[in-house]
Amino acid sequence: MLRFNKHRNTLEPEEYIFQLQDSPEPNLFRDVFPYNKIPKVSFNYRLNPMNPPDEIWVTDTTFRDGQQSRPPYTVKQIVDLFDLIHKLGGKNGLIRQCEFFLYNEKDQQAVKKCMERGYKYPEITGWIRAVKSDFKLVKEMGLKETGILCSSSDYHIYLKLNKTRKQAMDMYLDIVRAALEEGIIPRCHFEDITRSDFYGFVVPFAQELMKLSKESKLPVKIRACDTMGMGVSYPGAALPRSVPGIIYGLNHFAGVPSEYMEWHGHNDFYLAVSNATTAWLYGCSVINGTLLGLGERTGNTPIEALIIEYLALRGNDDQIDTTVITEIADYYRNEIGYPIPPTQPFVGSEFNVTRAGIHSDGLLKNEEIYNIFDTRKLLNRPLGVAVTDKSGVAGIAQWINIFFELKGDEQILKSHEGIIKIKEWVEKQYVEGRITSISDEEMAEQAHIHFRNTIKSDKLQKSETIKTK
Repeated sequence: MLRFNKHRNTLEPEEYIFQLQDSPEPNLFRDVFPYNKIPKVSFNYRLNPMNPPDEIWVTDTTFRDGQQSRPPYTVKQIVDLFDLIHKLGGKNGLIRQCEFFLYNEKDQQAVKKCMERGYKYPEITGWIRAVKSDFKLVKEMGLKETGILCSSSDYHIYLKLNKTRKQAMDMYLDIVRAALEEGIIPRCHFEDITRSDFYGFVVPFAQELMKLSKESKLPVKIRACDTMGMGVSYPGAALPRSVPGIIYGLNHFAGVPSEYMEWHGHNDFYLAVSNATTAWLYGCSVINGTLLGLGERTGNTPIEALIIEYLALRGNDDQIDTTVITEIADYYRNEIGYPIPPTQPFVGSEFNVTRAGIHSDGLLKNEEIYNIFDTRKLLNRPLGVAVTDKSGVAGIAQWINIFFELKGDEQILKSHEGIIKIKEWVEKQYVEGRITSISDEEMAEQAHIHFRNTIKSDKLQKSETIKTK
């Protein structure tokens, strides 16, 4: 029996039946993942229709996956960051959930203190192994939802768990039933989904989970975990690496509602953000990420990038204060002592700093020419200029105007004699073998020499104080 799908304008079968394909031997997709070579991208040229959900949102795993690549956070740091995540998510809770480890006393203490905040968003959820005894922790903490590790690739089922697909599925379903009997919402983490037999295991397993959801009248959620960062967003790419194919298949063939689906990506191949956005576009409501993208190996999808992507897709920024991104970055630098790469987008100390003279010349004329957006307004990050031998008079003039906050008629033109003198001094530094940028302190000293009678600024007076010391 066929039905007409008004949303997609297609004729579709009423029901898709996929049987578990058990096997004595694992399917490791060696043509795609040869191991001694770079993983391959294969194409079958099947195009999946975009199907963006009516509502999309973000979830956080900073205190679970995000702690697997760095020294543990203190309880205070977790609570402080939790406050900032709440603030960044806005009044409507764009960041809806926050995932925690529950296994040690420190993590449990952090959960309790975060729960005491009384925030509606983000909701605190747990993470456990596929072990019934772990539910005791979830119940004791008073949580309504927990993640459950459900490895889905044969790499994990056969080589790690030493089980067959049927044995693994039966174990997972037994654990999910136990969660539902306790009234706990299970979120099944389909680990390594981008190396899994999609129709031979993933879809049949997901179909069984949806049956349990209907029987229990409780949501059973599925987190599609791109554990090794193997997912690709290219149209026509074949499974198991196709993100559009995975999301479409879970929704279309397994009957998983968009709001029950969550994408969890890793950045091993620099594809975390593009894969996450693709998951949204093809029917997944929820994207999971971490602050600054911190996580196992190369990290997870950065929460700050997801905020920007959300605003780009939906254009609704009334409830989102993007300047909190800078507050979070400052907290990591100043309170935690984490060295953020200077050029990391949105949060690096030099992400909107230019060194090229031609760029500086454009910025002098109109900052929109070379600034990605109004970074001062949206991130509380004014433009920056670093002076090198490539800066020219335009770069030096731009540095002067930015550093001393000169506006309108106060601005120094690149033709000013003082700018030319400073340029000559800069060039001399590099002729003599310098290989580092000119520091702000050095530039301030040069500005005092050449502009002490021209620029009226407290910063200029401070430079004199520094010089005399």
